[in-house]
Amino acid sequence: MTTRRQFFMGSAAALAGSALPRVARADTPIYPYAELEQRIARKDFRGMTKDVLPTPSMVVDIDLFEKNIKTMADYAKKAPIFLRPHVKVHKSVDVAKRQMAAGAIGITAATIAESELMSRGGITGVLWTKQPGSRNNLLRAIALTKKDPTFMFVVDDMRVADWVEEAAGAAKVKARVAASVYAGLTRQGIANGQPALELAQKLHKSKNIQFEGFMAYSGYASHTKGFAARRKKSQEDLLGVNETMLLAKKAGLPVNIVSGGSTGTYNMDKEFGLTELECGSYVFMDSIYKQVGGQSNDNEYTDFESSLSVLVTVDSKHHPRQVSTDYGNKALAKPTDTVKGMPWLEVSTQGAEYGLLTWKDGGGEIKVGDRVEIYCSNLDMSTNCYDRYYIAKGNDIVDVWPIMGRSGAAQR
Repeated sequence: MTTRRQFFMGSAAALAGSALPRVARADTPIYPYAELEQRIARKDFRGMTKDVLPTPSMVVDIDLFEKNIKTMADYAKKAPIFLRPHVKVHKSVDVAKRQMAAGAIGITAATIAESELMSRGGITGVLWTKQPGSRNNLLRAIALTKKDPTFMFVVDDMRVADWVEEAAGAAKVKARVAASVYAGLTRQGIANGQPALELAQKLHKSKNIQFEGFMAYSGYASHTKGFAARRKKSQEDLLGVNETMLLAKKAGLPVNIVSGGSTGTYNMDKEFGLTELECGSYVFMDSIYKQVGGQSNDNEYTDFESSLSVLVTVDSKHHPRQVSTDYGNKALAKPTDTVKGMPWLEVSTQGAEYGLLTWKDGGGEIKVGDRVEIYCSNLDMSTNCYDRYYIAKGNDIVDVWPIMGRSGAAQR
C-alpha cells in the first residue's frame, strides 16, 4: 500500500518521480480507487490528480484547449469566414459543444456514425464529408436527414445522386447535399469544371435533394511545410474549385457553401474562395502538425498550443539509456511522438503493450514509476484508441469527457 501524500497527490515532485511508493501505515487514507468510476460518473473530482490516473491515458490541458478554441473563433469572426470544425480529431460531443458556443455554425464529420452521435448529442449543422456509397450508409444518412433537417452530406458520383434521390423520395424527406469536388486529394471529388457543374445541376434539379454548394478539401496543402509553400499549394489546389463555383453561379445555381480548409491553411483559404473552414487539429495539435511552420515561424507552428498529451508510466529499467513504458503499439506510439518538457527522450515501441524511451549520453535520468506526457503524432488515429479525455487544470483533474462511440475500461 502506498501513501496518498507520496504518490497519489498531484505535486510536481511526485509526477516527476522524486519519490518511489513505499508502505503506508494501516490508518493512512489512500485514494479510493474502488470508487474511481463512480466518482467520475457523478462528476466528483475532489483530490483527483494526474498521479492517480490509469496509463496510458489522454489528458487535456483545459487552459491551453480553451485558448486554442478562442484563437480560431476570433480569427473566423475577424476574417470573416464561417467555422464548421472537423470532429474526426476529437470525436467528442463535449469539445463540439464548446466549439459551437464559441461561434461555429456546425461541425464536420468523417463517418455516418460520427454524424449520428454528434446529432444525438444535440449538435446541429453536421456536414458528413463522405458520400453514402453503401446501402447501409445511404439509409442511415436519409434517416438522420429525417430526424435532423440541418444535416448535410456530400456526393461526387451521378449514380449515388440517383440513389439519394430515390431513398429520400421513399422517406419523404429532402436531403441537403453538396457536391464534393477534386482539390488535390485523389481519394474523392469529381473533376472540376463541366463534370462538377453537371453533377451540381443534377442535384439542383432533383425533387428530393436540396443542392447546397461544394466541398473541396486540400489535404496535401494542410501539411506542406513553410507558410509560403503551403499558401502556394492551397491556392493551386483550389483554382479548379473556384472555376466550378463561378460556372455554377453563372448557370444560376445557388452556392450556399464552399467548404474545406484545415488547421494548416485556416488563415489563407478565404482568399481562395472558401466560405467556411473545416479545421480540426487546432483544438489539441499534434507533434507532426507543429512541424509545418506558421506565418511567423517557419520552423514551428505556434498559432495553437499542444493541449493534449498521453500520460505514460515507466514500467521497467534494466539497460543503459533506455526504459520501458506502457505506451506501445496498441496505444499508437510513434517515433515521431515527442515527450513534453524532455526533448532528449526519443519514443519508440517494443510491442503491443510495451513502449520505449531512449536517450543519449548527457540526457536527463528517468526511472521506474516516473510518469511522462507524450505529444502524439496523429490526433485522428490516436483518439480512436482511447475511451475518454481526462481534463486537467495544472495537475488537478477537473472533468472527464467521453470519446464518442467508445466504451469499456479507462485504458485498454
